[in-house]
Amino acid sequence: MQEEKNHAGESDKKFAAVCGLYCEACSWFIATTEDPERLKRMAAQFHFSEEESKCYGCRSDKRLSYCEKCKMFACATERGIDFCSECEEYPCEDLKKFQSAMPHRIELWVNLDRIKSVGYKQWIKEIRKNYTCPRCRIMNSTYDLKCRKCGEEPGCSYVSKHKQEIEQFLNNR
Repeated sequence: MQEEKNHAGESDKKFAAVCGLYCEACSWFIATTEDPERLKRMAAQFHFSEEESKCYGCRSDKRLSYCEKCKMFACATERGIDFCSECEEYPCEDLKKFQSAMPHRIELWVNLDRIKSVGYKQWIKEIRKNYTCPRCRIMNSTYDLKCRKCGEEPGCSYVSKHKQEIEQFLNNR
């Protein structure tokens, strides 16, 4: 694994997806920015090239092909808004369907409400704690049931809170 990068000082909007996801805690983002071996494995698993698999965040110039086709991103861009919660139709049916489909999306409503309340910069500072290992302080994804660096279980507080839903999802893939 390459040396872990620390984005803790950054509050770049590209880490705050229009739908309320936190990009730095995404398996694809972590693989792209820190772990080339993980990127190779994930690319093979999902039948993508390594280049297609790279993603630097929702608002970056290089996104995962799935994120390139995101309905919420296109809609927000068309409406001239930064986050779905700014829309008069929030939460729309597309966002509801998206939110309910996978465990890393469980807290979208909480995230979007918090972004609206305190702004994305403050939200990013707060949300990092949900995905940081309590022992070694490395960022983990929703699907890292144990810390990818030190092996602590659970790897972060998000996993601790939603472990049952995450395991159920992983077992049904």
